[in-house]
Amino acid sequence: MITAAQLRAARALLGLEQRKLAELSSLSVPTIQRMEASGGVVRGNVDSLMKLVSALDAAGIELIAEGAVSQTGGRGVRLKSLQPPAHKSLSNDTELGSTADPEEE
Repeated sequence: MITAAQLRAARALLGLEQRKLAELSSLSVPTIQRMEASGGVVRGNVDSLMKLVSALDAAGIELIAEGAVSQTGGRGVRLKSLQPPAHKSLSNDTELGSTADPEEE
C-alpha cells in the first residue's frame, strides 16, 4: 500500500515531475494526478498500483509502512505519529528573531 503523501514525497525526493513519473510507470498523467490527490491510501486497480510501486522501487524509493523499520537505512522521509508537538520554552535571555552574536555586545 502507498499513501498519496508517500507518493508526493517520493516524487519530490526523486525530483520528478508528474509527467516523468507517468512515463516511468507506464501510466497516464491524469492517473498520477488522481493518485496524488486522493486522501490516505491510494486507490486504483492492482495493475496500476504495481506499476507505480515498481517504478518508484526501480528509481530508488523504499516505501516504509507505518511502524516499520527501514531495511537499508538510506535517506528518506517519514511522518511522526500525529501527536501535538512538544514546545520548548525559551530561556529569558533568548529573543525570537534575534540575530546578534552575544560576544559582539
